Amino acid sequence: MSEWLVAVAVVCMVCMVTSDSAAENPKVEVETSKGKITVELWPDKAPTTVKNFLRYADARFFDGTIFHRVIPDFMIQGGGFTVDMKQKKTSDPIKNEARADCKNTRGTLAMARTMVVDSATAQFFINLKDNAFLDHKDKTQRGYGYCVFGKVVEGMDVVDKIAKVRTGTKGHYRDVPVEAVVIKSVRRVKK
Repeated sequence: MSEWLVAVAVVCMVCMVTSDSAAENPKVEVETSKGKITVELWPDKAPTTVKNFLRYADARFFDGTIFHRVIPDFMIQGGGFTVDMKQKKTSDPIKNEARADCKNTRGTLAMARTMVVDSATAQFFINLKDNAFLDHKDKTQRGYGYCVFGKVVEGMDVVDKIAKVRTGTKGHYRDVPVEAVVIKSVRRVKK
């Protein structure tokens, strides 16, 4: 009888290990004109944001957009403008899920937004350094912060290469790469 219980316990442990690895965080590959970046997303920390980002990725919304704002020693921002600096139409904004335990550290992926707390749609940025001033501090408009929802796990060298491109002004937009840094595609990484 005790051998049967041990066998059941082993089977249960195998099931738990299998379901844990099946519940691995999703990853996406961002293919750019400067190389590939792989990002791990954190649905346990920002479920609505990750779902929103993956919806845009699955719809191929990001294909052909650019990193339209590049500021060395700060961040690179993309996911909303075409090569000719036309802003793409997006779905409605989502709730800001910024939280104090998800910091805007080097290599993290966060949602871009306006001064309105719940205004993020498709645009995202990758932090080039620790940007503590963007972290969630409190629920006031000034202290709400920017929602971090993932981190670069491969290709930080590509992010750094993008950060070094020459920038200028296009229309009323500043910090725009002189030579477009195109996001060719954003796709889920198959396991």
